Amino acid sequence: MDTEALREQVIDKIREVHDPEIPVNIWDLGLIYEVNILPIQNVQVVMTLTAPSCPAAQTLPHEVDQKIREIESVNDVHVEVTWTPAWTKDLMSEVAKLELGFL
Repeated sequence: MDTEALREQVIDKIREVHDPEIPVNIWDLGLIYEVNILPIQNVQVVMTLTAPSCPAAQTLPHEVDQKIREIESVNDVHVEVTWTPAWTKDLMSEVAKLELGFL
């Protein structure tokens, strides 16, 4: 599988993950900063959370990891949580803003 096709599959899996307090997937919320496909089908994701005190801080990164591992061709997954830059509503997609009433 080529890198771009795998990246799209990874993004589709990430879209299945929702913040339990917000009815929008974490991709459209803008919580995913990077999706990197590394040699031998390894996947690296750099993500953030809406706030350091987010109740889902322990579960969301693990859920992202597990969803990506459902892709048969993926060899290994590394999910890194960062707080820089801090998440803001500006990172949300138009779909998320519309769904949450920000438009």
